[in-house]
Amino acid sequence: MTKPKLILNLFISFFKIGLFTFGGGYAMIAMLEHEFVEKKKWISGGEFYDMIAIAESTPGPIAINSATFIGYKTAGVSGSILATLGIVLPSLIIIYLISLFFNEFLSITLVAYAFKGIQACVAFLILRAGFKMVKKLKGVFSIAITLVVTVTFTLFSLFAIDFSSIYFILLGAVTGLAFFGISKAVKSKKGGEK
Repeated sequence: MTKPKLILNLFISFFKIGLFTFGGGYAMIAMLEHEFVEKKKWISGGEFYDMIAIAESTPGPIAINSATFIGYKTAGVSGSILATLGIVLPSLIIIYLISLFFNEFLSITLVAYAFKGIQACVAFLILRAGFKMVKKLKGVFSIAITLVVTVTFTLFSLFAIDFSSIYFILLGAVTGLAFFGISKAVKSKKGGEK
């Protein structure tokens, strides 16, 4: 595939995902994985999960960060620009059009019911993406961190304890770095004993 065709294909793929995904970046994770890992095989599953971790921990929406990464990896700077535009334009156009007559739009009974249905679908898409990511976890440490954060986050939510999700991310990063440092030290000590 020539580079112009690849860039156009990137734009169309991201535009389609941006157009038909409601609920933000988390709802897009499953669609991004299906489109670019399973269907087109432009990135590997490992790269995808690394990308999600980096996109989640860097400033900016996860969908835009992911589009920029995939676009850059497959077609360079021009690919990253068009992939980012592809993911952003549908939402921008739709939200602009809705804002022109927002109150009238929400007062339509069918629209209100449609939004209730969309909310249920978004919850399902987010859960599906989460379960797929959990199934791919490897190692006791990754599983333990996931369980601790999930249980803690759930308990904090149930008991209305105000604890920012940013702290969970920072604690996970510090714990991961500590685990990495300790495991590296143990490996080097074992290597020195031989």
